[in-house]
Amino acid sequence: MPHKKNPIASENLAGIARLLRSNLQAGLENVALWHERDISHSSVERVILPDSTTLASYALRRLKRVLDDLVVYPERIAANLDSLGGLVFSQRVLHALIAKGMSREAAYEITQRNSLRSWESGAPLKTLIAADPDSPLSAAELDEAFDAAWYLRYVDEIYARFTL
Repeated sequence: MPHKKNPIASENLAGIARLLRSNLQAGLENVALWHERDISHSSVERVILPDSTTLASYALRRLKRVLDDLVVYPERIAANLDSLGGLVFSQRVLHALIAKGMSREAAYEITQRNSLRSWESGAPLKTLIAADPDSPLSAAELDEAFDAAWYLRYVDEIYARFTL
């Protein structure tokens, strides 16, 4: 389709990752040697070590180019999330209900029932959960469950780890 930008480099990286994982499996099989160390591991290591290090180096350089060229539209992301009426927070609602002492089954039933109603009617999930007589969540607890910042709480720490 002419309107698409095919993610060829990303797809290639996914294939490379698959190959590297398969090389790891061959390397792990070398760990269990027969009784005493022999040379059965040598042929595998002579192939997977140089191939894997070269391939990993190539993959990292290619990934850097992908990330350098990556275009992100935060407004579009926000619009897409908003268009779902809060359904992306259904797991947080489930956990909040469980934290209030509900069984997982009862919490799941409330969350699923209201999520399906939200999907079918377009009504915000937060509004439906707040109006549900079976839900023990307060307005403050709902605000916390529907706070997108919770998903970003470790971003600064992650950037710090990579000195970004």
